[in-house]
Amino acid sequence: MVEPASRPAPLEEEAPSLDPSAIERAYRRERSRRHVRSVRHEDARSSNARFFVVLAVLLFLTVVIALSALRVIQETFGI
Repeated sequence: MVEPASRPAPLEEEAPSLDPSAIERAYRRERSRRHVRSVRHEDARSSNARFFVVLAVLLFLTVVIALSALRVIQETFGI
C-alpha cells in the first residue's frame, strides 16, 4: 500500500517571509521603473516638439524657395 506523504514539522520560531535586502531591491526596482517611465514620457514630449519645429522650418524653406522661383519666373517671362 501507498503511505501518505509526510508533512514537514512546523518551525519553532517564526521566520520572516522576506529578507530585508529583497524588500530594498523591490523598492529600487520600482523606483527605477517609475524613473524610466517618466524619462520615456519626457522624451515623447520633446520628440513631438522637435517634429513640429522641423515641420515649421521645412514649410518656411518651401515658401522661400517657391517665392524666389516665382520671382525668377516673373523676371524671365516679364509677367
